[in-house]
Amino acid sequence: MKLFKSADLIRKSKYISRDLSWLRFNYRVLDQVQDTSRGIFDKLKFLAITSSNLDEFFMIRVGSLYNYLDYGKERIDYSGLRELPFRRKLLDFAHRFVNDQSLTYLNELKPNFEKNGFNILKMSDLTELEVKKADGYFKNTVFPLLTPMVYDAYHGFPLMMNQMLIFGVVTRIGNSLGLDADSDKGQERLTFVQIPQNLTRFFELTRKDKVIFVPIEEVVREFLPRLFRNVEIVAANLFRITRNGDFTLEESDDIDNDFIKEIQVGLKTRKRGRVVRVEVEPNASPVLMNVLRERWNIDNGNVFVINSLIDLKGLWQIVRHPNFRSRSAKLPATVAPLSLPEGADENLFEYLKHHDVLLHHPYNSIEPMVRLLEQAAVDPHVLGIKQTIYRLADDSRVSAALLKAAENGKHVSVLFEVKARFDEEKNIREGARLEKAGCFVIYGVSKYKTHTKLLMIIRKEGEKVTRYVHIGSGNYNEQTSRLYTDVSLLTTNDVYGHDVSEFFNVITGHSQPDDYEYLITAPKDMRQQLIHLIREEVKHAKKGQQSGIVMKMNSLEDKEIIDEFYKAAKAGVPIRFIVRGICCLRPGRPGLSENIEVRSIVGEHLEHTRLFYFHHGGEARVYAGSADIMVRSFDRRIEALFLIVNPQLKREAINILMMNMMDNQNSYVMREDGAYIRQHPAPGEPVVNVHRDFFKRDEAQLATASPEGMLALLDVQAQRRLDVATALVAAEEAAVLAASEEAEASADDAFGEGEPEDTCEDDATPVGHIDEESVGVDTTLA
Repeated sequence: MKLFKSADLIRKSKYISRDLSWLRFNYRVLDQVQDTSRGIFDKLKFLAITSSNLDEFFMIRVGSLYNYLDYGKERIDYSGLRELPFRRKLLDFAHRFVNDQSLTYLNELKPNFEKNGFNILKMSDLTELEVKKADGYFKNTVFPLLTPMVYDAYHGFPLMMNQMLIFGVVTRIGNSLGLDADSDKGQERLTFVQIPQNLTRFFELTRKDKVIFVPIEEVVREFLPRLFRNVEIVAANLFRITRNGDFTLEESDDIDNDFIKEIQVGLKTRKRGRVVRVEVEPNASPVLMNVLRERWNIDNGNVFVINSLIDLKGLWQIVRHPNFRSRSAKLPATVAPLSLPEGADENLFEYLKHHDVLLHHPYNSIEPMVRLLEQAAVDPHVLGIKQTIYRLADDSRVSAALLKAAENGKHVSVLFEVKARFDEEKNIREGARLEKAGCFVIYGVSKYKTHTKLLMIIRKEGEKVTRYVHIGSGNYNEQTSRLYTDVSLLTTNDVYGHDVSEFFNVITGHSQPDDYEYLITAPKDMRQQLIHLIREEVKHAKKGQQSGIVMKMNSLEDKEIIDEFYKAAKAGVPIRFIVRGICCLRPGRPGLSENIEVRSIVGEHLEHTRLFYFHHGGEARVYAGSADIMVRSFDRRIEALFLIVNPQLKREAINILMMNMMDNQNSYVMREDGAYIRQHPAPGEPVVNVHRDFFKRDEAQLATASPEGMLALLDVQAQRRLDVATALVAAEEAAVLAASEEAEASADDAFGEGEPEDTCEDDATPVGHIDEESVGVDTTLA
């Protein structure tokens, strides 16, 4: 496919590529590193996050693409590109990102290390005494763990582990075994030395009042000759591989079950997933690179030359160092939920009999939910506990409470999702512990991933049995609840109790209830229910009535729903999305989506909340829960959205959405081409930072949170967008006029009239921008 045709297809498509959108999200994370208001250790943290994000992206998303390529299956990306042109486009964009990532490290972070009390140095930068300490560390700790693996005519190609630092060492054969080696003399051999992952990323030294971090590869490189006695080392180059980690239906939207089985059989024969990325230091040996390309069937697109530090996740070691742990930004103390008076959590059973509580994490602590579970474990009136678990914290109090409940003779049923990516082993291990204690443990549900977050405590109170329900968007994880934004509901409302009881029977048994009153569930009919709600807004708009949709989520990707949003926008429904990550909808396109605005909030906390607002003729319907607008959420996961019916809690939920819409410190507005522009307060506009402001109990702000307040905000923002668009048109017209006048002046000057005038206009490049005309530009290893 010709380059201009690829660019044209991308521009014309009414959808944004999921994978290109994800890379733009990682650019927004990288933008945090360039934020001058952040300290060096917070910047290191965000740079490390971009690295771990990219690792997962290659394992899962690029891995998914290679499932199609390697098995000859057809795939058309949302951008309209077939699998090979899209691979070229995707890897080209990934190369640009990696280059920007390295430049950020080298130009913006590294020069500031020394003045912040540490440095990352090579062995050649160490004093004689420091080299001796490194020598001792290598001799006593590193050397015994290293295993050189030669590859030649007598030795097969060794198995190399995913995301491990590896040296490819080219040697010239000598008489290393004391044998007659004249016939081999002058030949080169290739040997691989893998650096075990249980070694720390850096060897640490103290120099006066500074901490010196020496990358582990520099220590190994210095003493590498000890592994190759009496052998000439021609080249020693560090590299790291990433293997395909996608062998599920989750990431392949149109893949069938038989194909998945075919891939899994292939995985067993290959032992490890195919290599999709090689990171290597500059000027690597051609001998090494030719072997790697041939063995793994890769080309320059898969090879990433790293000019800084390979595997920037290792920077966490610096961020978490005892000397610097206190230097990261401190978060304010959590505040009590607006719906939970101080002291009420001492006896939650009593309080929840008469009140519902909305928790908004991390601003509200997860403590009320954990304390309720711990009280239930020892309460003699509690008969049973049912819970779904997706990801647990280390040393989980949730798990400990369930164990205690089982030991106390209560009926405990737990559904552990064993397909929770990267937590599979932990969940199986924790499930076995609970099972041993007497819990009824279900390990997932056939072909579906259980992603919903549900807890139900059954308690006998006199002649009555009360169901205490907790349902939300976030995991039962005390650690991530301090970092992720989520919402959850605590209630004894009988309707929620009935719905959740029915849903548990669906998950663990074979029940198929006709309908729920307050829940929308997947894979049953969530997509259709949401489409119905969207179409109701269209009906209101066509009648000239007020309408509006505001939705906050992690990802927006399902084409069928996106098409419904386009129809609603054309019918006049104002639509606003707050989407942290992937967004495949194209906003602001004339004739398609002028009425749609998309913003992303990226900052101190990971935005994990799902909140869906439908104006519904002034009787707003607000849902929260575990599902995003994604194919996998609707078709391959067990998910639940719950309707917020309590008027006070509904107001709190609307307030969360309105504050997100007003944020001007962490927000990025999406352009029609998929790039993002970071937002800043307009002149006279108050600063709104949701990652700080929600740590305040603002009752006055809550008073404006209503369907009427939401519509007013939609109108204000629509007018602001119109004003910006008008200003842009005026600026463009002024630029054209100025260019015309400059051309006339130049002509006059050619005849000796007029004075030359220097003009320069510097337009800011959007975050994560890529020139669509540059598809296929070779930025890879030559």
